[in-house]
Amino acid sequence: MRPDSIILLVEDDPDGEALTLRALRRGGIRHAIVVVRDGVEALDYLFGTGDYPGRDLDAMPRVVMLDLKLPRLDGLEVLRRIRADERTRLLPVVILTSSDEERDRLDGYRYGANSYVRKPVNYDQFAETIRQLGLYWLILNQPPPGGGGT
Repeated sequence: MRPDSIILLVEDDPDGEALTLRALRRGGIRHAIVVVRDGVEALDYLFGTGDYPGRDLDAMPRVVMLDLKLPRLDGLEVLRRIRADERTRLLPVVILTSSDEERDRLDGYRYGANSYVRKPVNYDQFAETIRQLGLYWLILNQPPPGGGGT
């Protein structure tokens, strides 16, 4: 698997996961998708700890799609820790959430989110939003040299 071929989806809701995966596939996105269900598991995956010892840390995701309301460790704290580590500081992170709270949006950008996208309630709108995110972050966007690290 090429290092730039991974999407990390951090989503604790099984329905949200299924909808996102379906929308990515229908949008023509064929990248490998790793799904983790809470903030601790997301950091374990990124840093090769917990359930992911020995994971090839050169194979960083092309983009992280991060929910905010997560068990064990919320999305904003995950984002803060991603930006605090030299290995993941430049990793593209898209907050993908149902929260419309101004505070969440402000904190998301303050902690270094590349984008903040509110999940539409309507499935067709949601599918189109995910398709556009996939096209932008995986096809159009040029990642930093060396992937997620510096």
